[in-house]
Amino acid sequence: MSLASFIETATSVAVSTVRGAGTSVVSIPQLERDNKDLRAQNQSLQQENTRLHELAAQYAAETSVRPVIDTTPNGVEARVIGFPPENESRTVTIDKGSSSGIHKDDGVLGGGGIVGRIESVTPFASKVVLITDYTSRIPAVTRRGRYWGIARGNLSSVRVEYIPQDAKIKVGDVVVTGEGRSFHSGIPIGTVARIDRGDATLYQTAILKPSVDIGALDRVVVVPK
Repeated sequence: MSLASFIETATSVAVSTVRGAGTSVVSIPQLERDNKDLRAQNQSLQQENTRLHELAAQYAAETSVRPVIDTTPNGVEARVIGFPPENESRTVTIDKGSSSGIHKDDGVLGGGGIVGRIESVTPFASKVVLITDYTSRIPAVTRRGRYWGIARGNLSSVRVEYIPQDAKIKVGDVVVTGEGRSFHSGIPIGTVARIDRGDATLYQTAILKPSVDIGALDRVVVVPK
């Protein structure tokens, strides 16, 4: 009886294994088709996810300059379309030019404040000199205390020079524009990140962190000079 039971069990296992193998062989083509469909769906979802991320980034860029547009009815919204190769100068190219009413020395603003000024214009594009370029000069004044100086570009930052030594400026102070050729007064340039008081000089220098992230420009607003 034990021998008969063992043989019956072994036979049952063998038959089940053969049946299972047969079922697996039959289902392989279906599994391959299902796998192919899943890969196609995954690729489609990845493409849709990329598209939605791009739309979200565009929306964020557009809404960042919306307050500037609302307060500057004659401003021209533009998109940054180019940077100089190898960063030989701190400039960008925008997709609006003289055909949109843009002129040389017009001011350029971002959502947080000053971006730069128009250096040259063609019918459908313009070059913008950023406030971090060495050639940039803007009359500047601290919002607290009203201490005056000249904001000059310093590649990754902005230096406000010729601030009197007795001016009580401190880290975190906001520096805005004075009335000038390209800008009205009161527009943020940046916040004081460091102070260089110098030795035996009449002036001190404030190193600013720009109010606009110059390295991530997308949308800007050009305002008449």
